[in-house]
Amino acid sequence: MAAMKVTGLAIHPVKSTAIRPVSTASVSPGGFAGDRRWMVVDDDGTLVSARELRTLFRVTADTPETEPGLDVPLRLRSRGFDPIDVAEPDTALVDLRMHGNELRGRPAAESAHEWIRAATGRADLRLIWCDDPTRRTFEREWARPGDHAAYTDSCPVTLASLASLRQLNDWIAEGAVERGEEPPAPLPIERFRPNVVIDGELPFAEDDWSEVRIGEVLYRKPKRVDRCVMTTISPDDLSSSKEPIRTLAKHRLVDRATWFAIHLIPLEAGTIAVGDAVIPQP
Repeated sequence: MAAMKVTGLAIHPVKSTAIRPVSTASVSPGGFAGDRRWMVVDDDGTLVSARELRTLFRVTADTPETEPGLDVPLRLRSRGFDPIDVAEPDTALVDLRMHGNELRGRPAAESAHEWIRAATGRADLRLIWCDDPTRRTFEREWARPGDHAAYTDSCPVTLASLASLRQLNDWIAEGAVERGEEPPAPLPIERFRPNVVIDGELPFAEDDWSEVRIGEVLYRKPKRVDRCVMTTISPDDLSSSKEPIRTLAKHRLVDRATWFAIHLIPLEAGTIAVGDAVIPQP
């Protein structure tokens, strides 16, 4: 069995926008620097993600973490629209809601709201910045005092395994053959929007970890990731299908949820890079 290593890293500056691959990332207990520090909400302050608004996948957001040398906090681009640079706002804090969590954040300038509305085709949107990720803590059975993150769905970091994905794609192909269908093209790991992609271990070995060291940083694994309908949407053409949820429901259904990948909480600060060794801790 080959030694496990990092094969990919990604940051998502604005929640649900295009994935930004990187070769290195700075890590703190709150996650990757620059990851999901911004999100889009409606007039009521409720998260709007690609689950409800697929055109968010067409928006590319960059920060100095994803585009070294960028001299603005955030730059937004989308085909057919002029790019816009967005400053970190000093507006008053507003109340927000995300998957039942009560959060706070600072609205960007009106010009940023107008750009997001035009680029996505929805007129009730606002762009919000998380000025202080330590403000958002977790009231969950897996949480410890001090655990925090910006606008991630749950824990600060998500890790996915290519070995597990190969097994999942094999199951999908087998299911198609059983139904008399042509097997679909294999799903890419990007469907699961992980921060860290690894390879070199048995499928789903990550389920059994409690801690893992990746490069300089030690992480705690509080739980696996329960997957939602967003994994069924192709970011390339915005089409949807029953996979991977249909197959995960057959092979990875526990407690009425389908599971793929794991959440991690960094226990220290450091740097992670593509090629780093991945070493589960005893």
